[in-house]
Amino acid sequence: MTKHRLVFSDAAIADVLEQADWYLQQSGRPLALRWEKAVTSAIEHVTRHAAAGPLCAFRSPELSDVRRATIPKFPKHLLFYRFNENEKEVFVLRIVHGARDLERLFS
Repeated sequence: MTKHRLVFSDAAIADVLEQADWYLQQSGRPLALRWEKAVTSAIEHVTRHAAAGPLCAFRSPELSDVRRATIPKFPKHLLFYRFNENEKEVFVLRIVHGARDLERLFS
């Protein structure tokens, strides 16, 4: 079990902050904090087990190496990432609700 170096896209950071703000506005601080803790847990998991996330079945060949993981206790939200085993790096692309047009998010 190797812990990979972690890099975030600007979009992934915005995704987490926007969702936390939405939970804060809709349900209050406890839910927003649970969201942040769940995202942290999912990110820690993929830094240790980067190959465990299944590859996504996107049509675009440029996305053939994108993997996904669910967010614990928020099963409709997905964490999309790439990892480079040679460089020991996990690159978090997006963290979004799975009902969105997912492939379009990456174009």
